[in-house]
Amino acid sequence: MARSSVTFDSASIRIAAHLYTPDRPATGPRPALVVGHPGTSVKEQSSGLYAQQLAERGFITLAFDAAHQGESGGLPRGLEDPGQRVEDFKAAVSYLATRDDVDADRIGLLGICASGGYSLTVAGSDQRVRAVATVSGVDVARQFRLGADGTQDPAVFRSLLDAAAQARTAVARGEDPGSLPIFPETAEQADVLGGEHAVEGFEYYCTARGEHERSAKTFAWPSIDKLAFFDAFHAVPLIGPRPLLQIVGTRAVTAWMAVDVHQRATGPKELHWIEGASHVDLYDKKEYLDPAVDKLATFFTDNLTNEA
Repeated sequence: MARSSVTFDSASIRIAAHLYTPDRPATGPRPALVVGHPGTSVKEQSSGLYAQQLAERGFITLAFDAAHQGESGGLPRGLEDPGQRVEDFKAAVSYLATRDDVDADRIGLLGICASGGYSLTVAGSDQRVRAVATVSGVDVARQFRLGADGTQDPAVFRSLLDAAAQARTAVARGEDPGSLPIFPETAEQADVLGGEHAVEGFEYYCTARGEHERSAKTFAWPSIDKLAFFDAFHAVPLIGPRPLLQIVGTRAVTAWMAVDVHQRATGPKELHWIEGASHVDLYDKKEYLDPAVDKLATFFTDNLTNEA
């Protein structure tokens, strides 16, 4: 397996990506996968890990940094723009479709966490996508509005909307609006703010386990009102008759969103549970990642055929 750095444009923003290609010889163009990272993440973290392992199974894979994040362009930095994220995925599909070593009729999507939701929107609206899978998939807009477990007091998001509006006014006055911190300073503070799920996020993004210098620690304030009206699941019924696989940990507090998607899907669909795994466990813990990759490899091998 070889990794190379590539770039492509997404709505006039330069996107930085890693392209993974299998070592084994091929008789013709290969099937390919676009792999999207969780919110705040970068291509060197979980998406790159999945992309590498699936390349070792014979797929060409592309892990990219979202616009405004990582090594990709776009201002302001740290902006989580759902519309742009969808464009990033579609631009990645376009990039793969133009490569001589990729079979443009055998392109699939894999979205992890927030990219799981974005990948569903993309698959529903882009017929070039032949199969889509998610790992710990969520609609990040729902997560901000309703909380990871769906029980958040609506006043919490209203307060964020108020802060985002004040930030826009500050910018109009020529002032620095600051940004929204994503992580507290300690795991203990994360526990108080969001319980076990928040602690696991802190341990992945803010410790040696998964921390990366380019992984975002704050969001630009306009992210909030852009997330307010986005619905990643609206296009799910349009994915059928193409197949959908969702991989979810049995301990994931976000699993209710995958159940919602499963109920909306109209084509071939599977909700695959990884016993004992939490939402974040599936990012990198070998005992959960290995069976997830096995399932993904089988799913994409079965569905990214010349007849698909």
